[in-house]
Amino acid sequence: GRVAMMAALGAVVQHFVKFPGFQDVPSGLGAVSAPPGSYGFIALFGIAGALELAIWTESDDKAPGDFGDPLGLNQYNEDTRNRELNNGRFAMFAAIGIIAAELLTGKDAVEQLGF
Repeated sequence: GRVAMMAALGAVVQHFVKFPGFQDVPSGLGAVSAPPGSYGFIALFGIAGALELAIWTESDDKAPGDFGDPLGLNQYNEDTRNRELNNGRFAMFAAIGIIAAELLTGKDAVEQLGF
């Protein structure tokens, strides 16, 4: 769910924001196959894998995906967890919809809206 939330947000933001050195990389799925976007994808994939294996490990005494309240805001309760799960489920549909529409039309997430 959290990955889908970031994917849906990133699909929209990458249309407007380009990091230095990545101005010529196309928006959308084309960024993965066009250098230097492909290098950035490989780096992100490696960093995410290292974080998953070393830092963001799950504990046997917690439910899968339960990393507690990392900021110590005392807001991680049953209601908040259910909201996060529902938002994650909706984001999965949003991300797959953005990907499917781009594969069908060749337009990125923002271009789908006519901008």
